[in-house]
Amino acid sequence: MVRYLARRIFYLILTLFIVTTVTFFLMKIMPGTPLTNEAKLSPSERNIVLQQYGLNKPVWQQYISYIVNAVHGNFGTSFQFSDQPVSYLISSRIGPSLLLGLQAIILGVFGGIVFGSIGAIKKGTWVDTTTTIISILGISIPSFVLSILLQYFVALKWGMLPIAGWSGFAYTILPTLALAALPFAESARFVRTEMVDVLSDDYIELARAKGLSKFGIIYHHALRNSLIPLVTIVGPLAVNIMTGSLVVENIFAIPGIGEQFVNSIVTNDYPTIMGLTILYCFMLCVVLLITDIVYGLIDPRIRITGKKG
Repeated sequence: MVRYLARRIFYLILTLFIVTTVTFFLMKIMPGTPLTNEAKLSPSERNIVLQQYGLNKPVWQQYISYIVNAVHGNFGTSFQFSDQPVSYLISSRIGPSLLLGLQAIILGVFGGIVFGSIGAIKKGTWVDTTTTIISILGISIPSFVLSILLQYFVALKWGMLPIAGWSGFAYTILPTLALAALPFAESARFVRTEMVDVLSDDYIELARAKGLSKFGIIYHHALRNSLIPLVTIVGPLAVNIMTGSLVVENIFAIPGIGEQFVNSIVTNDYPTIMGLTILYCFMLCVVLLITDIVYGLIDPRIRITGKKG
């Protein structure tokens, strides 16, 4: 296990290094300029601005300087906000994004488990058909479309919740629902398929023959064995929430890192783009690492050794 963890952490660091390098050089070849009102600047003023951000140095010097600073948590200064360190910009905005992501993954996964279990228990009935249709809709409808629909009906037409903003728990409900739709549908579909297979296994028939209650069979045998494979898709579901938050945060005017990521792209704020890309990559790698570890711990049939990837 120790060798396995050490190797996964090495891969995590290597992935971050590759992503940082690729992102840095992609920013350098992108069209446009980070200077605002460049046409109004004199050559001397332009040189002063470039010197302030270190953009007058050769690219290889900028790259080495960026890598060294990034190792120490310094991702440079934002072009969009004067004298604003990117690390401060990220730390001041990551709270709302983490809260929304956490709420969405909990609501989506646990709701999907209940929904999928009901569909499997009621297999072949109208209940099963209804849960399947809702799951397909949850997968098919993009989060930004669902966000707009929720804003129009729930907030604007019915006036039940705030349409946008960030001033309390009520403001988190609609964006959480929009982000939770996909993990909810994926979890429900996955659990339903797994539980249908489990319920037809021999040991379930044996449990019935022993006179165990239906609730006991479902809770102690079918549900537990159906949930183990679900752990493998929690990581990708968390990643979907991260990417979905880029648009959803903008639609609901949430001051999170997703909204800042989109704004930094529009304004050519290269240090912020690179800083947020590294952050997203880091969170993705950590989520996948935790998923692998948990999967190995909860399933006794799996033996994680140093020879496994």
